[in-house]
Amino acid sequence: MAHLAQLGALADDLVAAIAGIPETQRGRHNASRDFVVRTLRTHTFTRTNHFDVEARLRGLEEHFSVVGRDGLAQALRDRLDALAPHRNQTSPEILHLLLELADQPAQKSKLSDLDALVEPEEDAPPPLTWRDIAREDGWKNERDIWRFVDYAPGSSDEEEADIASEVSLETLTTASSAEDSCQRTAADLAIQPQGDDLLKQIEQAQSWRYASSVDVDGQPTKVPISTLQFLREALFMIAGLETSLFDQHCTPIAKYQLQGVSWDAHKALATLFAECGRKLAPLRAFSKAKEESPLLQVFQNCLQKALRSLDLLLSSIQGRFVAIKEDVVVSLIGVLEELGPTLSPLYDLAAIVRRLQEERNPHAFRYLELLDDAVGMAQLQGSQATFKLLGTIFFDCFQVYLKPIRLWMEEGKLVPGDRTFFVSESQTKLPLQQIWKGQFNLRRTPEGNLHAPRFLNPAIQRIFTAGQSIVVLQHMKRHESTKKYRASTEPKMDLETVCPPGLELAPFSELFGAAFQAWIQSKHHTAAATLRELLFSSYGLSESLDALEHIYLMSDGARADAFASSVFRHLDTLSSSWRDRFTLTEIAQEAFSACVDSYRLSAEVDPRAVTYHGTAAADARASVRHSLPAIRLKYRLSWPVQIIVPDEAIRSYQTIFTFQLQARRALSVLHRRPVPSPPHSTTPAMARYYHLRTRLLWFCTTLTTYLTTLVLAPNTSLLRAALRDSAGVDDMVAAHGAFVARVTAEALQGQRLRPILEAVLDVFDLAVRLADAQAVEMARAREEEMEVSRLSVMSSPFKASTGRRGGGARRRVREEEEEEDGDGDGEEGGWMAGRGDGEGRPHGVVMRELLGDFERHLRFVVEGLRGVARASREEAAAKWDLLAEMLEVGIKE
Repeated sequence: MAHLAQLGALADDLVAAIAGIPETQRGRHNASRDFVVRTLRTHTFTRTNHFDVEARLRGLEEHFSVVGRDGLAQALRDRLDALAPHRNQTSPEILHLLLELADQPAQKSKLSDLDALVEPEEDAPPPLTWRDIAREDGWKNERDIWRFVDYAPGSSDEEEADIASEVSLETLTTASSAEDSCQRTAADLAIQPQGDDLLKQIEQAQSWRYASSVDVDGQPTKVPISTLQFLREALFMIAGLETSLFDQHCTPIAKYQLQGVSWDAHKALATLFAECGRKLAPLRAFSKAKEESPLLQVFQNCLQKALRSLDLLLSSIQGRFVAIKEDVVVSLIGVLEELGPTLSPLYDLAAIVRRLQEERNPHAFRYLELLDDAVGMAQLQGSQATFKLLGTIFFDCFQVYLKPIRLWMEEGKLVPGDRTFFVSESQTKLPLQQIWKGQFNLRRTPEGNLHAPRFLNPAIQRIFTAGQSIVVLQHMKRHESTKKYRASTEPKMDLETVCPPGLELAPFSELFGAAFQAWIQSKHHTAAATLRELLFSSYGLSESLDALEHIYLMSDGARADAFASSVFRHLDTLSSSWRDRFTLTEIAQEAFSACVDSYRLSAEVDPRAVTYHGTAAADARASVRHSLPAIRLKYRLSWPVQIIVPDEAIRSYQTIFTFQLQARRALSVLHRRPVPSPPHSTTPAMARYYHLRTRLLWFCTTLTTYLTTLVLAPNTSLLRAALRDSAGVDDMVAAHGAFVARVTAEALQGQRLRPILEAVLDVFDLAVRLADAQAVEMARAREEEMEVSRLSVMSSPFKASTGRRGGGARRRVREEEEEEDGDGDGEEGGWMAGRGDGEGRPHGVVMRELLGDFERHLRFVVEGLRGVARASREEAAAKWDLLAEMLEVGIKE
């Protein structure tokens, strides 16, 4: 009950502090209080993770040190150490609450606020002095105690009395009080004869700073200074301190001049020293600036180390002239020569900083490019000191840039919020098959350049591929197998390792490139090889490619004919059942079941390409353009295989499949057994029909042979070899993409060959029109024979026989007249065809027109292939020229 009472009181305070409900609304107050109590009693929240709290505190301490708040970091560490012996089970919750309440502690915290936590010390009691003791014990009144007795021979009582009278209580207690001596100030100590002289010497030595530069006549004059004074001021100026001889811009002040030196000589010396300070000024200013990027922070740290080395050298030089123990020569030129080897590398660093400040919105890694150029230039100039310093700084800074690269190549992760790394992640999660191409991308500048240092451009793609391989392996749950190859095989990236002794003449760029390639290879090879092996062994890449070849490239002619013949049979009978995707899928699975996994195969008809009207169905049957392109075969691939064979490649496969299906349609109608012709039907029209049929068969067979033997088979072999020799997924994707591009171009499916492809499809349509025209003519001939037979039965045998011979003779005469009068519309003959080109037109005229169309299309195809092959530099041009030679045989002279 006591716990519930305490909890209720706390709930009352919480409601009053947060809700602010007036006292008049007691019902609302009680409802809120009951809700709070019920929530607190039945809460299911877990305890604070004390490991996470410790990690956040360590990270906060490290953050304070990185941003330059070392005092704040030390204060935090001291208080955490003091808290350690007093921790209990509620300490993590309290610390977690303080961390959640913190608001930019690195910027808003003040160390002076900690003084308010120190309890004021109690006023110490006044020190005990001999004067106080003498006053309390009554020694002041007992003067005999303070008598000084001189035991030397010859002293008298009077002398002793005189001496005792001279020694008073005040002098003894004052002289013997240690506390009083400690209370004396520095001013009391300075007011001594020797201190006064020293102060006067210092003031006299510095009097030149305040000397007037105007003589008694009011004319300007120069204030003379000694060489030692000039040197001290010059060293202070180089160290970045304020001086009297140089202003804040490191410009010599004209009122001072070296003793015994002409003005021109003084001006030249002052200018030399001023130029040193002026060159180092940007370096010191940049090293003190506040930077947020870790890349720039480590660069600042390296600059501070280099400047610290210079300051130590300046201090050692000053030390030689501060406490001079023997005669020394103060030489300004000698000091400049002594500083030269140290200042020269710093000048190059200052030039890099100056270029960074002059450029507009430089990238955080821009200084790495400038350092790389400067290191290479120092090596070419033979400046070993500059090469060593700049090289060391370059690799120290590059280690920070390597951290996101290492994280990407080992874990497939990106640093959140990092805009300096050249890999970016899509904001939306894409399907697994699109991870390789769409989930991660390379950052580029508005000009289209890679957002990365120039010296890394040759290796960017390999780094990007390695990280992508890790991401894919993580989705495959196979990433654990590559973790054991990490730190043990990573080569060092420092100046001593990259540029060892003995290779001084080798260019720095080549040495760095070789070392960095070895560093990448130590991380790239394992992931790439593992992913490649998994694609072939676990995910059936080879089997999937075989299935695509059987289905889309029709590598098995028997299976392809089984599928095509079923589809063509439905087309010829004008049956709409083939448009049903279930029927079409059943046909496809039955045809290809022996060579592919039938459960992965499906088929459909694009509804936009098919019209369900009777006349449209007849048109679809009469042309290879109307129905066959609407047939879509789909073979489901596993998502890792879809990385190698994307949807764009499947669309290209579908294009090749449609083209081969159209060619098989033409061959199917040409190979169909012709209707037996009636006796005495050998006419010029029939001869022309057989001639045209033979030439169409030759054309379709030649084109099919070209596709099979010169396009598909060689390129398929090249693809298998390229996949077998590929080192990674990128190489495999590129190999398959090149295969699809070659096959598409060589199969006349390119945009430049579109008119030629249309002419080829016109030839395929000629085959269908020829079969339809011949069917119409044969039907008409059978009807005529049946009519003649009927009339012969009704007449006498002699008349019937005469009538039959007369009918055949009349038909031959009519056909001969049609041959001579080929431009007639055929209506005078009275023979009407039922469908196709023969409708209402004589058979001979139709055959002549079809033959003329074939010769025209054939010439156009041959000449077009020749022209495109000569005007193109593509690899497929040789194949086009070869196809033109194959088809040129059929051109009629």
